[in-house]
Amino acid sequence: MLRLQTQGHVPNSFKRLLFPLSSRVFSATSSPYSSPYSSSSSKERKLNSVSQNVTQPISQGASQAMLYATGLTPEDMSKAQVGISSVWYNGNPCNMHLLDLSNRVREGVQKAGLIGYQFNTIGVSDGISMGTKGMRYSLQSRDLIADSIETVMGGQWYDANISIPGCDKNMPGVVMAMGRVNRPSLMVYGGTIKPGCAATQNNADIDIVSAFQAYGQFLTGEITEAQRYDIIRHACPGGGACGGMYTANTMASALEVMGITLPGSSSNPAESEAKYLECLAAGEAIKTLLKEDIRPSDILTRQAFENAMILVNITGGSTNAVLHLIAIADSVGIKLTIDDFQAVSDRTPFLADLKPSGKYVMADLHAIGGTPALLKFLLREGLIDGSGMTVTGRTLAKNLEKAPDFPADQKIIQPLSNPVKKTGHIQILRGSLAPEGSVGKITGKEGTLFTGKAKVYDHEDDFIAALERNEISKDEKTVVVIRYTGPKGGPGMP
Repeated sequence: MLRLQTQGHVPNSFKRLLFPLSSRVFSATSSPYSSPYSSSSSKERKLNSVSQNVTQPISQGASQAMLYATGLTPEDMSKAQVGISSVWYNGNPCNMHLLDLSNRVREGVQKAGLIGYQFNTIGVSDGISMGTKGMRYSLQSRDLIADSIETVMGGQWYDANISIPGCDKNMPGVVMAMGRVNRPSLMVYGGTIKPGCAATQNNADIDIVSAFQAYGQFLTGEITEAQRYDIIRHACPGGGACGGMYTANTMASALEVMGITLPGSSSNPAESEAKYLECLAAGEAIKTLLKEDIRPSDILTRQAFENAMILVNITGGSTNAVLHLIAIADSVGIKLTIDDFQAVSDRTPFLADLKPSGKYVMADLHAIGGTPALLKFLLREGLIDGSGMTVTGRTLAKNLEKAPDFPADQKIIQPLSNPVKKTGHIQILRGSLAPEGSVGKITGKEGTLFTGKAKVYDHEDDFIAALERNEISKDEKTVVVIRYTGPKGGPGMP
């Protein structure tokens, strides 16, 4: 008899054979973590169906000896093992608190009667490395994260995965690994940072982009050196990902509407009781996924990616969502192209007054109900599909039944009758500069037509030097073209 076992990356053609997309019909029950199946569906599934390959056979005595050394008891050998992967390192505010969150996740896993094994992977801070050659390592870190989690999950025979990312490339990296391994999995987003506050800016809320912009403002004489220093000293007041709808919050929000996180994960602040409770709840949630054998391929469907593309356009999210969602789709055997993003953008309004193009940050959205309230609004308006399965074991629509409504006086999300822009801000541009297509972010403030001269540089450093020499006027209509800085030429998109 030929026996096939998968341990590690599986080509998409084989993945379809070995891990077919679910054709099950789900029905929801009252409990957020209860089974979506009827009680008569089948005999309860063995939760340790993967880890039993090392915990049960008499031939694997050495494996068992190693596990006993970690503190397991004979009873524990029959429990499911959950790999808890964290992108923790203390050199970045987006990630420095993730070890604490990982510990709370493990507590929830253990309380659910499972074995939680924590492990770590690497990360690169875009905020620290941006503007330097260090950014050449940023996009690569996404793939290294995916590879490392896949490696541990495969090599250690864990039954399920809970991943805790923080910074920009972390989110797609961990979910790509989930798609490849295709065992019950969920993501706990590290959460957003609180707004900063600078006395020299009339105590207005500031964030990491304020620190980036302070350099240009100083060069043009808009602010003094003392004001510039005050901004950078107070822009980031603690742990959590950059506060606006930048890459981290964009990807976290997209992944929440796709169903791979618990409700509210993308908007629960990093340093909040809501985030801590979410971490504890992850244990029962992963147990539900194990019991019902709900895998990433059941959740990350074509319809889920449609919802993600819609939400990115509604919130004015980062253009990085394009390359990341395409990569995640590939991990579950779904073909997504830049033309799909254009098609969605053409029919989706831009509604959110969120930074960088707007006024507010994710903490402000959390204060009026967070991502669940936003998704409830979008579902009611018919903009997203609520039929997809999520990591609660219930559909998105069922999850949103208990979500709060926006307060009537909220200013962050515009009504459909008065959008920021009638169509999405993600635009796929083609022309002599990019015959195969490029991704643009057109929020509407720039107008729909731009005519100006081009200034071309062969290196990012040359462009920065030109800025410092005041070769580019603030008021002139100029397109800056920096060649050789894409994923191949950079390499890694510096």
